[in-house]
Amino acid sequence: MLKKILEFGHLVRFSHTLFAMPFALASMWVAANGFEGMSFLEILKIVLLIVGCMVTARNGAMSFNRFADADFDAKNPRTASRHLPAGKIKKKSVIAFVIVNGVLFITFAYFLNFLAFAFALPVFLLLLSYSFWKRFSFLCHWYLGFAIGMSPLGAWIAVRGEFSLFPIFMSIILALWMGGFDIIYATQDEKIDKDMGLHSVPAKFGRVKALRIALASHLLMLFVCAAFGYYYSLGIVWLVVVLLMTASIIYIHLYRKTDDLDAMNRDFFLANVLISVLVMIGLILWITMGGTVYGLV
Repeated sequence: MLKKILEFGHLVRFSHTLFAMPFALASMWVAANGFEGMSFLEILKIVLLIVGCMVTARNGAMSFNRFADADFDAKNPRTASRHLPAGKIKKKSVIAFVIVNGVLFITFAYFLNFLAFAFALPVFLLLLSYSFWKRFSFLCHWYLGFAIGMSPLGAWIAVRGEFSLFPIFMSIILALWMGGFDIIYATQDEKIDKDMGLHSVPAKFGRVKALRIALASHLLMLFVCAAFGYYYSLGIVWLVVVLLMTASIIYIHLYRKTDDLDAMNRDFFLANVLISVLVMIGLILWITMGGTVYGLV
């Protein structure tokens, strides 16, 4: 049983949940105004249900992606050793895993509030649909960013039961960041994607232009970060966050260029975790230092 759990953990690359989780937790913290006036049990319920939604949503989306792309993965030397092409996990087991996670996701949303429950199934299906975008559009990278970027908005709705511009800003930031990095990651498969007729920015524009497009996505993200901080008067804490983000982007795009797959994967993981944690710390400190969601739209 433990071996099977570990296999599915590797299948969905569970550690990559760290990319969006800090954004969701930051949005939750701000939406709850630092959980001021809430009891321990109320806080525990919200936190556990949001984390449960995050984990099950990603598990379902990632495992379905592995199922949908199994034939493509089998033809790609870089991905041929993945669980489905290598026969380590059966396709019917993956589909069962997707269904279980979908049911859990909707169940967790039910115990949050009506709006979260009402959008649970459409959101889960939207997450699954990402797997098909690479078949017809090079915009697939930003669609992935959009899918992951829904997490701050979802966490906000989970707490407050309403839409707001504040988490939408956060969602745009996360979408642009992840979209740009997915382009960088996809440069590994430029040739094989082109040979198999798949649509990606590297396959369509080539590696050099793809990296420039990724940089443009990240620069746009920094602009949105600055506008976000200005609009909500996030102060010096957010300024420091944006400066550290800028330093990270300069390092990745100008100083850390490599064709080494292991190094690229390591940088991909660490940079995404760094950005997410910076956003979380910045917004938590903002609330702690007297920032407030009251009156925010």
